[in-house]
Amino acid sequence: MAKRFSTNSLFSSDIGIDLGTGNTLVYVRGRGIVINEPSVVTVNEKTGQVVAVGNAAKAMLGKTPPHIKAVRPLSHGVISDFEVTQELLAYLIHKAQSGRTRLFGPRVVVGVPTGVTNVESRAVRDAALTSGAREVYILEEPMAGAIGSKLPINEAIGTMVLDIGAGTTDIAVIALGGTVAGKSSQVAGDRLNDNIIDFVRSEFSLAIGERTAEDAKIAIGAVLPLDEILERPIRGRDLATGLPREVILTDAHIREALAPSMDSLMEAMKDVIERTPPELLSDVLERGVTVFGGGALLRGLPELLAKMLGVPVFVADDPLTAVVRGTGIVTENPRMWEESFMHEEAVLTQN
Repeated sequence: MAKRFSTNSLFSSDIGIDLGTGNTLVYVRGRGIVINEPSVVTVNEKTGQVVAVGNAAKAMLGKTPPHIKAVRPLSHGVISDFEVTQELLAYLIHKAQSGRTRLFGPRVVVGVPTGVTNVESRAVRDAALTSGAREVYILEEPMAGAIGSKLPINEAIGTMVLDIGAGTTDIAVIALGGTVAGKSSQVAGDRLNDNIIDFVRSEFSLAIGERTAEDAKIAIGAVLPLDEILERPIRGRDLATGLPREVILTDAHIREALAPSMDSLMEAMKDVIERTPPELLSDVLERGVTVFGGGALLRGLPELLAKMLGVPVFVADDPLTAVVRGTGIVTENPRMWEESFMHEEAVLTQN
């Protein structure tokens, strides 16, 4: 009896990728979000070979010999190491299609931060094409997040979004499928971690690592006073004695540490608002701002933004996955979203 193949199993499954500085998420059409792994690659510097990618690479952090280095191929949301990014994308695309026979490579939609240059966006495209993609569509992350949040971006209505990731924060006012005013800021998750590290060093003469700072930010981080005090013990190295020491951090400490970055974020948002046409600004005043990305989970952030900007602020449903869900929606009918792609040459087909 002749072997039968499902048509769906032979042709490519289109893929959406949220290429993040901290984590990369992958959406496969028809299956949903299938991968959420750290954007980390470990490389053997003696041989130049990749040792591990994603979760396996992160598990090696701090446990490797000197010649094996952990590399984050994306800096502030854009490619800083093309070869390592190519390895990361190849790993993700292969894993997303694992166990499925394909005649053709997938179409890939990649979300990138606002303000990336033509050279940087081409680097993303080339990395995806070299990794086996058949076609590559480049979409700015605020646009992808707005699509994933089901906002009316194709209408003649001003829609303002704030995407707070690990490496960058993207701010955009969108109408008729395009970005009318936008800005990318480095006041994002990594910067907030640095703020906490610097505060603890200054206030307690204690050196702590990035992971400790991030854990504290997630556990007790707040930008407005809370109804009850949150506390967390943290351990680090005493700068005077060099010995281990523990101190108690509170949400008030985190709030003080993050205050300068919150001021910078407000200034960036005000700058975008000032460059928004009055007709669209009236829509923003009425409809408010939608926030997504990991930073949207910071306690008190929506209330602080609403108070400082004088507009309603809403957190998107499942803000961590808004961008990758948007890329997934675009894979269903890429031609429908052509006006939203970054550049005229945003769609490239590998010959």
